[in-house]
Amino acid sequence: MAITPLPNSRTEADGSAVVRVLCYNVRSMRDDEDALARVIRACAPDLVFVQEAPRFFRWRKHAARLAAKSELVMLSGGATAAGPLLMCSLRATVERTEDVLLPLSPGLHRRGLATAVVRFRGARVGLISCHLSLRSEERYAQAGMVLDRVAGLDAPHTIVAGDLNERPGGRSFTRLAKELQDGWAVSPWGGEYTSTPADPHQRIDAILATQGVEFLGCGVPQDLDPADLRAATDHLPVLAAVRIPAT
Repeated sequence: MAITPLPNSRTEADGSAVVRVLCYNVRSMRDDEDALARVIRACAPDLVFVQEAPRFFRWRKHAARLAAKSELVMLSGGATAAGPLLMCSLRATVERTEDVLLPLSPGLHRRGLATAVVRFRGARVGLISCHLSLRSEERYAQAGMVLDRVAGLDAPHTIVAGDLNERPGGRSFTRLAKELQDGWAVSPWGGEYTSTPADPHQRIDAILATQGVEFLGCGVPQDLDPADLRAATDHLPVLAAVRIPAT
């Protein structure tokens, strides 16, 4: 069965904006960088929520190169957010950005949030890219910190996207989904499972949004080059089209 394409980016007559949003764990760009950029370009996103961006030697150069190859610009994050990164198209007007480091548990990987507030003409929206812990208790606490950050952005609408390291129904995923809309649950489109490209069997990556943001479709694109998907990284991308009301 053919899948209806997601709507293209546009500004509506009432000032609302249709925006294409991509969530993608890029495994520190350790794989085929050109394949990764081709996947991103094929999704034609306005906003990209990256997890596991490069964090060490010359990380800014690597992230900027990915943005350029993807025909986007860096917005915030990277090593200064312990891995989450935001990229955007020139369609977005940036109001402010902030990288947030979450509390460090001894012996575990540092986690953080890449955040921003942007406008698409009259539509104003907060953004949070996150990558939650592998440990259950820490992951649950971090889900609460993400919700605290949503409240603290002081934006009329917010999109949260990331690698949650947990399937729907888990405590942390449920904590987020009680407060935010889960794009796949609200408006499923394409494929559901995001891990792994060679054997998709679980949904651990998600795009969520506050009430008022309308999901027009959300899921794993089914029309991308399978070879590029396998070569790019160890996750599949999640793409959504959302309508953000004018402020």
